[in-house]
Amino acid sequence: MCRHLAYLGPETAIGDVVSAPPHSLLTQSWAPRRQAHGTVNADGFGVGWYAPDDPVPARYRRAGPIWGDLSFADLARVVRTGALMAAVRDATEASADGEAGASPFASGIWLFSHNGAVRQWPQSLAEVAASLPPADLLSLEARCDSALVWALVLHRLRLGNAPAEALAAAVETVAAAAPGSRLNLLLLDGSTIAATAWGDTLWYRADPGRAVVVASEPYDDDPHWTEVPDRTLLTATRTDVLLSPLKEASA
Repeated sequence: MCRHLAYLGPETAIGDVVSAPPHSLLTQSWAPRRQAHGTVNADGFGVGWYAPDDPVPARYRRAGPIWGDLSFADLARVVRTGALMAAVRDATEASADGEAGASPFASGIWLFSHNGAVRQWPQSLAEVAASLPPADLLSLEARCDSALVWALVLHRLRLGNAPAEALAAAVETVAAAAPGSRLNLLLLDGSTIAATAWGDTLWYRADPGRAVVVASEPYDDDPHWTEVPDRTLLTATRTDVLLSPLKEASA
């Protein structure tokens, strides 16, 4: 469910990454090639990007399908950035969240996206949610599973965890409480991408020293795309990509 990507590299128009490639995120909203769960990602979309000399990203999110938003098409044509995150959404279940439920979620310098679904939501995470500070729960942008997973990640970041550690801890917590969940997460701070492959596809394409893209699936047929093994934590910058195994929920 859902498709997402994060990009770090030379400054480029948002549309060059999100909508121009032959199998772009725009195309994946109605015709994903490697999505095993769900078929159409039309329950909202969003993009977050960083401007030069400003560490806090801007966002544009909507509740409808990306293909019907001509304002976004115009924005994506002219706005340029060297770091962005974008997602198209297939909601776990129907809700009234609207654009508030669409990734990327944000706080401070961070952008976050969840590709997947929490099993037996919301009952499965009742105890996990109760472990968060009340202020964190009251600050949730939406009542969907992705918003709560983001709250778990953000809580870890505020405690001082490194980005990769925060993602890994959230995945292990949710997987233990809700076995069978799909938890492909993306986290971006403008210079580093952290991601998890847990139950769904994840790929990356790196041009060391210049650019890196991490995505649910390749947006073109370039042979340099590499699939990330399931149960893997990825950390990427413009110069390096590091892969390490994630613990099983029973470990």
